[in-house]
Amino acid sequence: MGFFSRFLIPNPSPVIYSSMVAIGVTVLLIIVGITHFKKWFYLWSGWLTTVDHKRIGIMYLISALLMLFRGGVDAVMMRAQLAVPDNKLLDSQHYNEIFSTHGVVMILFMAMPYIMALMNFVVPLQIGARDVAFPRLNAISFWLFFMGAMLFNISFVIGGSPDAGWSSYFPLAGNEFSPHVGTNYYMIGIQIAGIGTLMTGINFLTTILKMRAPGMTLMKMPMFTWSALVTSIIIIFAFPVLTVALIMGTMDRLFATKFFTMTDGGMDMLWANLFWVWGHPEVYILILPAFGLFSEIIPTFSRRNLYGYRSMVASMVFISIYSFFVWTHHFFTMGQAAYVNSIFSITTMVIAIPTGIKIFNWLFTMWKGRIRFTVPMLYSIGFIPLFTIGGVTGVMLAMSAADYQYHNTMFLVAHFHNVIIPGVVFAVLGAGTYYWPKMFGFMLNERIGKWAFWFLTIGFCLAFFPMYITGLDGQARRIYTYSESTGFGPLNMISFIGAAFMAISFVLIVYTIYYSIRHAPRDVVGDDPWDARSLEWATHNPVPEYNFAIIPQVNSRETFWDAKYKGHELFKGDYEKIHMPNNSGVPFIMSCIFFVFGFALVFSIWFLAIIGLIGIFVCMAHRSFEIDHGHYISVEEIKETEAKFGGVNKWK
Repeated sequence: MGFFSRFLIPNPSPVIYSSMVAIGVTVLLIIVGITHFKKWFYLWSGWLTTVDHKRIGIMYLISALLMLFRGGVDAVMMRAQLAVPDNKLLDSQHYNEIFSTHGVVMILFMAMPYIMALMNFVVPLQIGARDVAFPRLNAISFWLFFMGAMLFNISFVIGGSPDAGWSSYFPLAGNEFSPHVGTNYYMIGIQIAGIGTLMTGINFLTTILKMRAPGMTLMKMPMFTWSALVTSIIIIFAFPVLTVALIMGTMDRLFATKFFTMTDGGMDMLWANLFWVWGHPEVYILILPAFGLFSEIIPTFSRRNLYGYRSMVASMVFISIYSFFVWTHHFFTMGQAAYVNSIFSITTMVIAIPTGIKIFNWLFTMWKGRIRFTVPMLYSIGFIPLFTIGGVTGVMLAMSAADYQYHNTMFLVAHFHNVIIPGVVFAVLGAGTYYWPKMFGFMLNERIGKWAFWFLTIGFCLAFFPMYITGLDGQARRIYTYSESTGFGPLNMISFIGAAFMAISFVLIVYTIYYSIRHAPRDVVGDDPWDARSLEWATHNPVPEYNFAIIPQVNSRETFWDAKYKGHELFKGDYEKIHMPNNSGVPFIMSCIFFVFGFALVFSIWFLAIIGLIGIFVCMAHRSFEIDHGHYISVEEIKETEAKFGGVNKWK
């Protein structure tokens, strides 16, 4: 194959060509817009080089929203393809690529950054810290995630997308069955993003253990911070497994090693095991922070403290440990001995117990509470019944004998989405609305937000509940069409209508943001618009660079509530100069080099890969010899900033 022909899409279609044009035009408009408004310097100094955890959190948030729409378009196309029997909208190859990229984008490049966004923005504020433990490492983590995501996404227009499913099982992902570079993008793009995520886990574990405000013991931490701590530990144990698996898979594809082949001593099931040793804890990396977010929202809008704090913490720790003992339930139908299936059936079902405890605790928190039906609370209330249905169907799948009927059918697709969408998407959308004033200083429009919630909830039920029926009737997943005689047509059409409702809801969410930017008042929000209970609401909206002018003193699990209603003195002492880290362009530059290095590996352009590798080591060496002591914010500057917010130490 010639040099340039390797960059061509192997199976082009009018849909792909039109998408290429749309992407090209969008990028061009962005460049022209930034140039026209002379924002390049602002972009570089304010965002590309920032090490502020709040701005990094916002960049994660923007990335997640972009990927939500990228993955959402894939989802609508899949439902449109299956809406009627014998549909010709997509061919089989294009459908394979779409369901493969949809899974990766939604799990790794939408849900993960959404969780990272909220961890970045909220956790340091909740524990009364000025920043994370390693600010520059935090910036590298984000940019590596971003470059990994971009590398994966350009497969759509350069060389071809991966087509072996989001789990990329071998030998399907090997060179024999996936001869074009799509799976190379998968292996290397996820690897780069995964290194960033692993760094984030280390960073937040250190931050939470070492940087809590005076008086905040582990059992006085807010529940979201607890969930971030547990999640960080899972990341540290799970992601190295993925890293090793991806290295081995990359070597199989680029250097013809035989780790996952079916011949020459290779073992394709080894990939499946390594993938799910990471993959199942990954579900809890997503869901546990979501549980933490619901645990912040529900007490605030019930005007009651969280019921069963200790049992919530214990159940979270239990789930995190057990998440590593369930992966084999993905192989019930792959010829394991009956006793192995029995053991993993039991471990899988047992994990429902701590999850059930959390649901009852949320219900007891709302019991006799004075509930305010705001947008965040609607998402939280909607989550409970929908997630419970997903959990019950998970127990059905955990029965190994019954799994022979459900496995690889649309029933499984319905179950998985029934867990992830209410459990994660509802959480991040609710929390996004909840923390919006803290991020940007104004509220999102409640009326449009409620419309978006109802469209999403109704659309979700229409889209996924019919799949339980078609799955039980035998409709296989990953099949791009079916005949009319199967009778699957009407229910698949309902699913398509549901997907359309969900698409409308996401458009409404964007419109809410646009409308609120244009029309929301900027001066009536206050620092605590929801009458919340935890420490992040004790500082200003939007949050100043140093987070807190004076480090708060913690006396209980709801120290901010105590400060408002029980006379606790939250801020003691006088202003002192504050040490903060300097911005740096090295994380961004280094991640760009990682991108070039990864792109060169995808296409086996070895000279460029070597140059990229040298560039990465040069950046690391530069940091080793760099002298950077940060900077101080003077007392005068602090007083001036506090005065701009209309009050100095209002909780003192």
